[in-house]
Amino acid sequence: MGKGGALSDGVVKNIILSYTYVAIWIFLSFTVIVYNKYILDKKLYNWPFPISLTMIHMAFCSSLAFAAVRLFKLVEPVSLSRRVYLSSVVPIGALYSLSLWLSNSAYIYLSVSFIQMLKALMPVAVYSIGILFKKDGYKTSTMSNMLAISLGVAIAAYGEAKYDSWGVLLQLGAVVFEATRLVMIQILLTSKGINLNPITSLYYVAPSCLAFLAIPWVFVEYPVLRQQSSGFHFDFVIFGTNSLCAFALNLAVFLLVGKTSALTMNVAGVVKDWLLIAFSWSVIKDTVTPLNLFGYGLAFLGVGYYNHSKLLALKAKEAQKNMQSADEEAGKLLDERGGDGKGKKGDSQA
Repeated sequence: MGKGGALSDGVVKNIILSYTYVAIWIFLSFTVIVYNKYILDKKLYNWPFPISLTMIHMAFCSSLAFAAVRLFKLVEPVSLSRRVYLSSVVPIGALYSLSLWLSNSAYIYLSVSFIQMLKALMPVAVYSIGILFKKDGYKTSTMSNMLAISLGVAIAAYGEAKYDSWGVLLQLGAVVFEATRLVMIQILLTSKGINLNPITSLYYVAPSCLAFLAIPWVFVEYPVLRQQSSGFHFDFVIFGTNSLCAFALNLAVFLLVGKTSALTMNVAGVVKDWLLIAFSWSVIKDTVTPLNLFGYGLAFLGVGYYNHSKLLALKAKEAQKNMQSADEEAGKLLDERGGDGKGKKGDSQA
C-alpha cells in the first residue's frame, strides 16, 4: 500500500479508538448513575445515605490512588508545596464533595430521566460562573443560547410527573458546585501549569473531599446509621463493585478527554443522557411525559448549538495559530536568506 493507504489506515484506527473511548465512558457513566440510583432509592436497595456512599467512593479511590503512586510507583506524583495544595487543591476538593453529595442526594427524590434533563443546565452554569470569575467574556448570542437551554429545562420541569422541589434544589445545587469546580480547576490549576492525570488527581483531591464530607456526615447520617447498625450488614459485593465502577469512571474521563477532547465528552454526554432517559422509561418504569421530552428536546438543541459554536471557535483558533506559525517560519527563512546574501556580498568585496 502507498502513503495514501497508510494514512487512511491511520485515520480509520483513530476513529475506531475514539469511538471505543466514547463507548467505555458512556458505559461506565451509565453504570455508575444507575448503580447509585439502585443503592439510594428507597424502593430498590433502600440505603438512602448519599454522604456515606460518596465517602465510600472517595475512600476507595484514595486507597487505589495511594497504592498506584506510593506503593507500586505506577505514576509519578506532582510536586506541590503545602501552600499550593491548601490554596489550589483543597478548594477543588471542597467543591467536588458538595457536588457529589448533592447529586447523589437527588437520586432519592427524583427519577433518573429528570435528573439528566436538569443536568442540561451545566453549560449555562459553567458559562455564567466563567463570566463571574472573568474567565469568559459576555456575548449576547451565547447568553441567548443559554436562555434557550434554560427555557427547555424549565418546560421539562413543568411537565415532570413526579416533581419534587427539594430534589430539584439539590440537583441544581450540584450543577452549580460542579460548574464552579470546573472553572476553579482552570483558575487554580491549569493557569499555574499544574496538570493532574486521573490517578494524581484522585491522589490529591479525594482525601480532601473525604475530609470535607466527614463534617456533615457526623451530624446528618452517623446518628441514623448508628441506630440502624444492628439491622444493616455491609454488602462488600454491592459497595465494592459500585466503588470500582466510580474509580474506573474517573480513569475513563481522563482517557476520553486526553485522547479526544472535552468537546467530544460533551457530545457523548448528550448521547448518554438520551440512553438514560430511554432506560429510565423502559426498564425502571419512570414516567416520561411528552412535555418532558419537548422541553428536553429544546434544551438538547441549545446544548448542541453551543457545542457546535465551541467547535467552530476551536477550529478558528487552531487555524489562526497555524497561520502565525507559518508567518514566523516564513520570517525566519527571509532572515536566513538575507543573512546569506549579506555574507556573499561581503565575500565578493573582500
